[in-house]
Amino acid sequence: MTQSPWKLCVAPMMDWTDRHERYFLRLISPRARLYTEMITSQAILKGDRGRLLKFNPEEHPVALQVGGAEPSDLAHCARIAEEWGYDEINLNVGCPSDRVQSGRFGACLMREPALVTDCLDAMNSAASLPVTVKCRLGVDEQDPRDVLFDFAGRIASVGIKTIIVHARKAWLEGLSPKENREVPPLDYAIVYDIKRAFPDLTVVINGGIEDAEACLSHLDHVDGVMLGRAAYQTPFTLAVVERALFSVPGPPPSRHEIVRSYLTYMERRISEGVPLKSMSRHILGVFHGVPGARAWRRHLSENCHLTDASADIVREALQFVQDSEDRTAA
Repeated sequence: MTQSPWKLCVAPMMDWTDRHERYFLRLISPRARLYTEMITSQAILKGDRGRLLKFNPEEHPVALQVGGAEPSDLAHCARIAEEWGYDEINLNVGCPSDRVQSGRFGACLMREPALVTDCLDAMNSAASLPVTVKCRLGVDEQDPRDVLFDFAGRIASVGIKTIIVHARKAWLEGLSPKENREVPPLDYAIVYDIKRAFPDLTVVINGGIEDAEACLSHLDHVDGVMLGRAAYQTPFTLAVVERALFSVPGPPPSRHEIVRSYLTYMERRISEGVPLKSMSRHILGVFHGVPGARAWRRHLSENCHLTDASADIVREALQFVQDSEDRTAA
Protein backbone atom coordinates (compact mmCIF):
# COMPACT_ATOMS: atom_id res chain seq x y z
CA MET A 1 0.00 0.00 0.00
CA THR A 2 1.41 3.38 -0.99
CA GLN A 3 2.11 5.69 1.94
CA SER A 4 0.54 9.12 1.95
CA PRO A 5 2.99 12.00 1.39
CA TRP A 6 1.19 13.61 4.36
CA LYS A 7 1.77 10.72 6.77
CA LEU A 8 4.04 12.88 8.96
CA CYS A 9 3.90 16.68 8.88
CA VAL A 10 5.21 19.57 10.95
CA ALA A 11 2.68 22.36 11.38
CA PRO A 12 3.10 25.89 10.05
CA MET A 13 3.84 28.02 13.14
CA MET A 14 4.10 31.79 13.13
CA ASP A 15 7.52 33.07 14.25
CA TRP A 16 8.79 29.50 14.46
CA THR A 17 8.88 27.56 11.18
CA ASP A 18 11.17 29.85 9.20
CA ARG A 19 13.75 28.53 6.75
CA HIS A 20 16.38 28.01 9.44
CA GLU A 21 14.04 25.96 11.61
CA ARG A 22 12.93 23.90 8.63
CA TYR A 23 16.53 23.12 7.69
CA PHE A 24 17.19 22.03 11.28
CA LEU A 25 14.09 19.81 11.34
CA ARG A 26 15.10 18.22 8.06
CA LEU A 27 18.35 17.09 9.71
CA ILE A 28 16.24 15.32 12.32
CA SER A 29 13.58 13.93 10.01
CA PRO A 30 14.29 13.19 6.33
CA ARG A 31 10.65 12.22 5.66
CA ALA A 32 8.45 14.78 7.43
CA ARG A 33 6.52 17.26 5.30
CA LEU A 34 7.45 20.78 6.36
CA TYR A 35 5.37 23.97 6.18
CA THR A 36 6.30 27.63 6.09
CA GLU A 37 4.87 30.15 8.48
CA MET A 38 1.64 31.61 7.15
CA ILE A 39 2.35 34.39 4.63
CA THR A 40 -0.48 36.63 3.53
CA SER A 41 -1.39 36.76 -0.14
CA GLN A 42 -0.79 40.50 -0.19
CA ALA A 43 2.71 40.08 1.20
CA ILE A 44 3.50 37.54 -1.51
CA LEU A 45 2.06 39.72 -4.27
CA LYS A 46 3.51 43.04 -3.11
CA GLY A 47 6.38 42.24 -0.76
CA ASP A 48 9.98 41.06 -1.01
CA ARG A 49 9.50 37.58 -2.42
CA GLY A 50 13.15 36.69 -2.07
CA ARG A 51 12.99 37.29 1.66
CA LEU A 52 9.58 35.72 2.13
CA LEU A 53 9.72 32.67 -0.13
CA LYS A 54 13.35 31.58 -0.38
CA PHE A 55 14.02 28.15 1.06
CA ASN A 56 16.85 25.65 1.18
CA PRO A 57 16.75 22.80 -1.37
CA GLU A 58 17.22 20.36 1.50
CA GLU A 59 13.80 21.29 2.88
CA HIS A 60 11.82 19.30 0.29
CA PRO A 61 9.08 18.30 0.65
CA VAL A 62 8.08 21.79 1.77
CA ALA A 63 4.71 23.53 1.53
CA LEU A 64 3.89 27.23 1.39
CA GLN A 65 1.05 28.24 3.66
CA VAL A 66 -0.84 31.33 2.57
CA GLY A 67 -3.54 33.44 4.17
CA GLY A 68 -6.10 35.34 2.14
CA ALA A 69 -9.70 35.48 0.96
CA GLU A 70 -9.58 36.85 -2.60
CA PRO A 71 -9.74 34.01 -5.16
CA SER A 72 -7.81 35.83 -7.90
CA ASP A 73 -5.02 36.84 -5.50
CA LEU A 74 -4.74 33.32 -4.15
CA ALA A 75 -4.66 31.89 -7.66
CA HIS A 76 -1.72 34.19 -8.40
CA CYS A 77 -0.02 32.99 -5.21
CA ALA A 78 -0.48 29.37 -6.28
CA ARG A 79 1.28 30.11 -9.58
CA ILE A 80 4.09 31.86 -7.69
CA ALA A 81 4.45 28.92 -5.29
CA GLU A 82 4.80 26.59 -8.25
CA GLU A 83 7.37 28.86 -9.89
CA TRP A 84 9.42 28.95 -6.69
CA GLY A 85 9.46 25.16 -6.50
CA TYR A 86 7.23 24.49 -3.52
CA ASP A 87 5.71 21.03 -3.25
CA GLU A 88 2.30 22.24 -2.08
CA ILE A 89 0.33 25.39 -1.32
CA ASN A 90 -1.88 25.35 1.76
CA LEU A 91 -4.70 27.77 2.56
CA ASN A 92 -4.95 28.83 6.19
CA VAL A 93 -8.52 28.61 7.47
CA GLY A 94 -7.53 28.11 11.10
CA CYS A 95 -5.55 31.04 12.52
CA PRO A 96 -7.64 32.95 15.12
CA SER A 97 -5.48 36.05 15.69
CA ASP A 98 -7.04 39.54 15.68
CA ARG A 99 -4.81 40.62 12.80
CA VAL A 100 -5.96 37.72 10.67
CA GLN A 101 -9.61 38.36 11.51
CA SER A 102 -9.31 42.01 10.56
CA GLY A 103 -8.04 40.89 7.16
CA ARG A 104 -10.98 38.51 6.73
CA PHE A 105 -8.99 35.33 6.53
CA GLY A 106 -7.83 32.53 8.80
CA ALA A 107 -10.33 30.84 11.11
CA CYS A 108 -13.09 33.41 10.51
CA LEU A 109 -13.42 31.91 7.01
CA MET A 110 -15.02 28.87 8.63
CA ARG A 111 -18.14 31.07 8.55
CA GLU A 112 -17.82 31.51 4.77
CA PRO A 113 -17.46 28.02 3.27
CA ALA A 114 -18.65 29.14 -0.17
CA LEU A 115 -15.90 31.75 -0.33
CA VAL A 116 -13.29 29.22 0.81
CA THR A 117 -14.48 26.85 -1.90
CA ASP A 118 -14.14 29.59 -4.52
CA CYS A 119 -10.61 30.37 -3.28
CA LEU A 120 -9.51 26.76 -3.38
CA ASP A 121 -11.09 26.22 -6.79
CA ALA A 122 -9.21 29.24 -8.17
CA MET A 123 -5.93 28.05 -6.67
CA ASN A 124 -6.42 24.52 -7.95
CA SER A 125 -7.13 25.77 -11.46
CA ALA A 126 -4.10 28.06 -11.51
CA ALA A 127 -1.30 25.60 -10.73
CA SER A 128 -0.51 21.91 -10.91
CA LEU A 129 1.01 21.54 -7.43
CA PRO A 130 -1.24 20.10 -4.69
CA VAL A 131 -3.62 22.66 -3.14
CA THR A 132 -4.58 21.81 0.44
CA VAL A 133 -6.43 23.47 3.30
CA LYS A 134 -5.84 23.61 7.06
CA CYS A 135 -8.90 24.35 9.17
CA ARG A 136 -10.48 24.12 12.60
CA LEU A 137 -13.58 22.18 13.64
CA GLY A 138 -15.48 25.44 13.50
CA VAL A 139 -15.58 28.77 15.33
CA ASP A 140 -17.46 30.18 18.29
CA GLU A 141 -20.99 28.78 18.55
CA GLN A 142 -20.88 26.75 15.34
CA ASP A 143 -21.76 23.07 15.58
CA PRO A 144 -18.51 21.33 14.57
CA ARG A 145 -20.22 18.29 13.14
CA ASP A 146 -22.47 20.33 10.85
CA VAL A 147 -19.75 22.79 9.84
CA LEU A 148 -16.92 20.38 9.18
CA PHE A 149 -18.90 17.85 7.16
CA ASP A 150 -20.32 20.61 4.98
CA PHE A 151 -16.86 22.12 4.60
CA ALA A 152 -15.25 18.82 3.61
CA GLY A 153 -17.96 18.12 1.06
CA ARG A 154 -17.60 21.53 -0.54
CA ILE A 155 -13.83 21.39 -0.94
CA ALA A 156 -13.92 17.83 -2.26
CA SER A 157 -16.44 18.96 -4.89
CA VAL A 158 -13.84 21.30 -6.46
CA GLY A 159 -11.06 18.71 -6.55
CA ILE A 160 -9.25 19.37 -3.29
CA LYS A 161 -7.81 16.07 -2.16
CA THR A 162 -6.17 16.88 1.20
CA ILE A 163 -7.56 18.49 4.34
CA ILE A 164 -5.61 19.12 7.55
CA VAL A 165 -7.81 19.53 10.60
CA HIS A 166 -6.75 21.09 13.88
CA ALA A 167 -9.14 19.13 16.09
CA ARG A 168 -10.33 22.10 18.16
CA LYS A 169 -12.81 24.86 17.61
CA ALA A 170 -11.46 28.41 17.53
CA TRP A 171 -13.00 31.07 19.71
CA LEU A 172 -12.61 34.35 17.88
CA GLU A 173 -13.79 36.37 20.86
CA GLY A 174 -12.60 35.82 24.40
CA LEU A 175 -9.50 33.72 23.77
CA SER A 176 -6.01 34.74 22.67
CA PRO A 177 -4.24 32.83 19.87
CA LYS A 178 -2.18 31.03 22.54
CA GLU A 179 -5.31 30.08 24.48
CA ASN A 180 -6.92 28.89 21.25
CA ARG A 181 -4.13 26.32 20.98
CA GLU A 182 -4.81 24.99 24.48
CA VAL A 183 -8.26 25.81 25.90
CA PRO A 184 -10.87 24.52 23.40
CA PRO A 185 -11.19 20.77 23.94
CA LEU A 186 -9.79 18.39 21.38
CA ASP A 187 -12.29 16.24 19.50
CA TYR A 188 -10.39 13.70 17.46
CA ALA A 189 -13.49 11.57 16.83
CA ILE A 190 -15.01 14.14 14.48
CA VAL A 191 -11.85 14.10 12.37
CA TYR A 192 -11.97 10.31 12.22
CA ASP A 193 -15.59 10.55 11.10
CA ILE A 194 -14.62 12.92 8.28
CA LYS A 195 -12.27 10.27 6.93
CA ARG A 196 -15.01 7.65 7.10
CA ALA A 197 -17.48 9.95 5.37
CA PHE A 198 -15.01 11.07 2.68
CA PRO A 199 -12.72 8.06 2.09
CA ASP A 200 -11.18 9.62 -1.02
CA LEU A 201 -9.96 12.66 0.93
CA THR A 202 -6.51 12.55 2.49
CA VAL A 203 -7.24 13.57 6.08
CA VAL A 204 -4.44 14.80 8.35
CA ILE A 205 -5.05 15.34 12.05
CA ASN A 206 -3.41 18.09 14.13
CA GLY A 207 -3.65 19.24 17.72
CA GLY A 208 -2.11 17.99 20.97
CA ILE A 209 -0.07 15.20 19.34
CA GLU A 210 3.14 14.73 21.30
CA ASP A 211 4.67 11.29 20.75
CA ALA A 212 4.97 8.24 18.52
CA GLU A 213 2.32 6.27 20.41
CA ALA A 214 -0.27 8.98 19.76
CA CYS A 215 0.73 9.21 16.09
CA LEU A 216 0.34 5.49 15.55
CA SER A 217 -3.04 5.53 17.26
CA HIS A 218 -4.31 8.33 15.01
CA LEU A 219 -3.04 6.59 11.90
CA ASP A 220 -5.51 3.77 12.56
CA HIS A 221 -8.20 6.29 11.59
CA VAL A 222 -6.70 8.96 9.30
CA ASP A 223 -4.00 9.28 6.65
CA GLY A 224 -1.53 11.57 8.39
CA VAL A 225 -0.50 13.31 11.58
CA MET A 226 0.76 16.86 11.99
CA LEU A 227 2.92 17.77 14.99
CA GLY A 228 3.17 21.38 16.13
CA ARG A 229 4.63 22.50 19.43
CA ALA A 230 6.11 19.09 20.22
CA ALA A 231 8.22 19.24 17.06
CA TYR A 232 9.45 22.71 17.94
CA GLN A 233 9.89 22.60 21.70
CA THR A 234 11.29 19.04 21.86
CA PRO A 235 12.52 18.53 18.28
CA PHE A 236 14.22 15.19 18.87
CA THR A 237 10.69 13.82 19.30
CA LEU A 238 10.48 13.99 15.51
CA ALA A 239 13.32 11.51 15.10
CA VAL A 240 11.57 9.01 17.35
CA VAL A 241 8.22 9.51 15.61
CA GLU A 242 9.74 9.05 12.16
CA ARG A 243 11.28 5.73 13.10
CA ALA A 244 8.02 4.47 14.48
CA LEU A 245 5.86 5.61 11.55
CA PHE A 246 8.18 4.51 8.74
CA SER A 247 9.80 1.48 10.42
CA VAL A 248 13.25 3.01 9.96
CA PRO A 249 15.89 0.54 11.15
CA GLY A 250 18.58 1.49 13.63
CA PRO A 251 18.86 4.48 15.93
CA PRO A 252 18.51 8.06 14.69
CA PRO A 253 21.54 10.36 14.58
CA SER A 254 22.45 11.55 18.05
CA ARG A 255 21.54 15.05 19.14
CA HIS A 256 25.22 16.00 19.00
CA GLU A 257 25.48 14.75 15.42
CA ILE A 258 22.41 16.76 14.45
CA VAL A 259 23.74 19.93 16.05
CA ARG A 260 27.16 19.51 14.44
CA SER A 261 25.48 19.22 11.04
CA TYR A 262 23.47 22.35 11.80
CA LEU A 263 26.68 24.13 12.80
CA THR A 264 27.90 23.82 9.21
CA TYR A 265 24.67 25.45 8.04
CA MET A 266 24.91 28.20 10.65
CA GLU A 267 28.45 29.08 9.67
CA ARG A 268 27.43 29.34 6.04
CA ARG A 269 24.54 31.65 6.87
CA ILE A 270 26.62 33.78 9.25
CA SER A 271 29.03 34.41 6.38
CA GLU A 272 26.01 35.74 4.45
CA GLY A 273 25.10 38.14 7.24
CA VAL A 274 22.46 36.13 9.11
CA PRO A 275 22.82 36.71 12.87
CA LEU A 276 23.48 33.64 14.98
CA LYS A 277 20.46 34.27 17.22
CA SER A 278 18.12 33.89 14.22
CA MET A 279 19.23 30.26 13.95
CA SER A 280 20.25 29.27 17.47
CA ARG A 281 16.80 30.05 18.90
CA HIS A 282 15.44 26.97 17.13
CA ILE A 283 17.74 24.49 18.85
CA LEU A 284 17.17 25.36 22.50
CA GLY A 285 15.01 22.28 23.08
CA VAL A 286 17.01 19.68 21.20
CA PHE A 287 18.57 18.28 24.41
CA HIS A 288 15.28 18.19 26.31
CA GLY A 289 15.51 15.49 28.98
CA VAL A 290 19.29 15.07 28.65
CA PRO A 291 21.62 15.91 31.59
CA GLY A 292 23.09 19.35 30.98
CA ALA A 293 20.13 20.61 28.93
CA ARG A 294 19.56 23.58 31.22
CA ALA A 295 23.19 24.68 30.96
CA TRP A 296 22.98 24.26 27.17
CA ARG A 297 19.95 26.54 26.97
CA ARG A 298 21.43 29.09 29.35
CA HIS A 299 24.71 29.37 27.44
CA LEU A 300 22.91 29.89 24.14
CA SER A 301 20.40 32.34 25.59
CA GLU A 302 23.07 34.45 27.26
CA ASN A 303 25.51 34.62 24.37
CA CYS A 304 23.98 34.07 20.94
CA HIS A 305 22.40 37.54 20.83
CA LEU A 306 25.74 39.30 21.29
CA THR A 307 27.13 41.42 18.46
CA ASP A 308 29.39 39.35 16.19
CA ALA A 309 28.39 36.11 17.94
CA SER A 310 29.88 33.13 16.12
CA ALA A 311 28.97 29.46 15.87
CA ASP A 312 31.71 28.79 18.43
CA ILE A 313 29.14 29.69 21.08
CA VAL A 314 27.13 26.63 20.04
CA ARG A 315 30.26 24.48 20.16
CA GLU A 316 30.91 25.72 23.67
CA ALA A 317 27.36 24.92 24.70
CA LEU A 318 27.75 21.34 23.43
CA GLN A 319 30.31 20.75 26.16
CA PHE A 320 27.56 21.03 28.76
CA VAL A 321 25.62 18.01 27.47
CA GLN A 322 26.81 14.44 27.22
CA ASP A 323 27.32 12.83 23.84
CA SER A 324 26.02 9.38 24.82
CA GLU A 325 22.36 10.06 25.54
CA ASP A 326 19.79 7.38 24.96
CA ARG A 327 18.87 7.87 21.31
CA THR A 328 15.42 6.40 21.78
CA ALA A 329 14.41 9.02 24.33
CA ALA A 330 12.77 12.25 23.31
